[in-house]
Amino acid sequence: MNRPFLQRRSRRQPVSLAAQCRTANGLRDQGEISDITAEGCCLRVTGLFFRVGMRLVIRPQGLEGLTGIVRWVSGNCAGVEFDCPLYTPVVDHLVRLHATFTPEWRAVG
Repeated sequence: MNRPFLQRRSRRQPVSLAAQCRTANGLRDQGEISDITAEGCCLRVTGLFFRVGMRLVIRPQGLEGLTGIVRWVSGNCAGVEFDCPLYTPVVDHLVRLHATFTPEWRAVG
């Protein structure tokens, strides 16, 4: 089934932010958020296997738990859409603290 192309609401911000992850059935893992927007993030873990539609609680370092749903999976990475968007100044603060360099070719798209 092909999904229509949907324009992103916000530009991805590259970060390296430690996070704990818990699935709805209680499985836990340590991971890293590699990019973030107000609406979601890319989460990378080593011990959990994601599937589209899976419910998660992500607790980034220094924040309360964020609930969301897995929208895409590629290897050990998953795109997670937050149930409630983050306040934009919170995203800006996280990016200032945890920003990473992204080559120009990766930042497009």
